[in-house]
Amino acid sequence: MAYPITEIPGMGTDVAALLKEDGIRTTVGFLRAAKTPKQRLKMAAKTGADPKRVLDWATACDRMRVKGIGAEYAQLLAAAGVKTVNDLQFRNPRNLVERMQEANKDKRVRLLPKERTVERWIESAKKLPPLIRY
Repeated sequence: MAYPITEIPGMGTDVAALLKEDGIRTTVGFLRAAKTPKQRLKMAAKTGADPKRVLDWATACDRMRVKGIGAEYAQLLAAAGVKTVNDLQFRNPRNLVERMQEANKDKRVRLLPKERTVERWIESAKKLPPLIRY
């Protein structure tokens, strides 16, 4: 799923404006522009952001490709140890729900997903090709 670039967790409006000047308007567009280490370094130089932060944005965009995962759930999944879509496809739904419950103790999301929802995310992730390279 493609969301507006302003939905990327932790990205400020100033950085989003710089990226929009380069024609990057969606999370999928951002992911395509930041999928390799070299592209992320170039983006970090352009935006003035730390390369690790650019990688965090890219992995959030990667998780947001899965149907039903928006910015909040992308952050919750990261807190539960899921970095990318490739990571997600190998998770056990029940264990992941438990890890997300633990990660949500600081109330990252109002409503935790049910195990059936997480199963659908995992099935969707299995259909998506990996995009991020390290």
